[in-house]
Amino acid sequence: MSVHRGIAVAVVAALVLVAGCRNEAPEAQQGTSGVKFDVGVTTEPCPSAVDSAKGCIYLGSISDLTEGPFKALGVPITESQKAFWKRVNEAGGIGAFEVDVSKYTKDNKYNPQIHNEVYAEIKPDVLGLAQTLGSPTTAAILGDLKSTGMIGVPASWTSAWAFEDVILESGTNYCFESMNSVDFAVETLKPKSVAAVHFPGDYGDDAAAGTKLAAEANGLKFTDIPTAPGQENQGAAIQKLLQAKPDLVILTTGPTEAATIVGGAAQNGFKSPFIGTSPTWNPALLKSPAAPALTALYRQSGPWAPYGAETPGHKALASSIDQATFKAAPNDGYTAGWVWSYPLKAALQKAVDSKDLTRAGLLNAVKSLETVDYEGMLPAEAGRFSGEPNDRVFRASIISKVDPSAPTGVKVEKDFFTGKTAKAHDFSKPCYQ
Repeated sequence: MSVHRGIAVAVVAALVLVAGCRNEAPEAQQGTSGVKFDVGVTTEPCPSAVDSAKGCIYLGSISDLTEGPFKALGVPITESQKAFWKRVNEAGGIGAFEVDVSKYTKDNKYNPQIHNEVYAEIKPDVLGLAQTLGSPTTAAILGDLKSTGMIGVPASWTSAWAFEDVILESGTNYCFESMNSVDFAVETLKPKSVAAVHFPGDYGDDAAAGTKLAAEANGLKFTDIPTAPGQENQGAAIQKLLQAKPDLVILTTGPTEAATIVGGAAQNGFKSPFIGTSPTWNPALLKSPAAPALTALYRQSGPWAPYGAETPGHKALASSIDQATFKAAPNDGYTAGWVWSYPLKAALQKAVDSKDLTRAGLLNAVKSLETVDYEGMLPAEAGRFSGEPNDRVFRASIISKVDPSAPTGVKVEKDFFTGKTAKAHDFSKPCYQ
């Protein structure tokens, strides 16, 4: 999820001073359980404690909740994470502690400056971030996360995160996901050319880089078509598609732009298949005028199976959402929020077991993780956070087809696989660099 990379970098540079005015971390304390802690942990119970005898671990969440381009994902991601930690607390919590992800929830409106401002507000009160939504928005606080040793769980999949110890990502990145999509298409659809239609910035450029690498590996002609966010901005992208006439399109936008591009191209006789990266899809598109074109032409790539799959984790998610006080249609924001929480749970448990729940202790726990139990939503080896990025990065993804009868409108066509391009790629730097 990204907007223009140049804007993001400029904002980061401008905001370093804002984030730089930090309070020094308090001296570590030690609770009755013998676990030491410093920031964002109390011996007092959480506001909505299941067991008032337990202390509280406070985690912040910064998401796109009201007016940004990914609010349709940000809201369910946030609600899903609340449900995840409620389940953890009801199962006994993390040692002598429960976890609160509600008190320090903030809206970034998908704006790096706002993201930085609300982060500064909650930073003195949280151990880490259960969610930091967006690539450029997270980049705006990355320097401060690193200097304070605070862990952040990103609601994004840029390949840059594999190179940052303080970022606790799950699932493959946009780059490998797009490589796999091209390799899948080469095997099944036999294209001779491919276009990447994408937002500029970490999100779209990362996917386009993977597309280009796979095109080169497969001897395909490659066309790069960056396009700005906004439904009204897609006319030029559609015209470039019609002129290039690629046999395959890897689409990396928001859902509204996806409907405009696929629907507009189809209206002009375009019949080549599209494969959209994870945040490109929303089930509401099946109620849009573009629904027939999407049903005919669109596939969805993803880092894991969509909502409604049969893994124990998917079933636990669906059960928790059904029992929640809010009622909403199935959405893969719920799936993402749930999956993203497993590594943080594992790291918190490891830190508590090591009697060190300080920020430094949690960071050490993260860097020592070799596997994570995702309850089948991802393989355990996807939770390796020790070692070099090239050795530990998870490279497999999933392809789904549009299926209006499925809970989120897509159903798995090809389960976890790693294409030849992703297998061979030397991952020594973020792909878009």
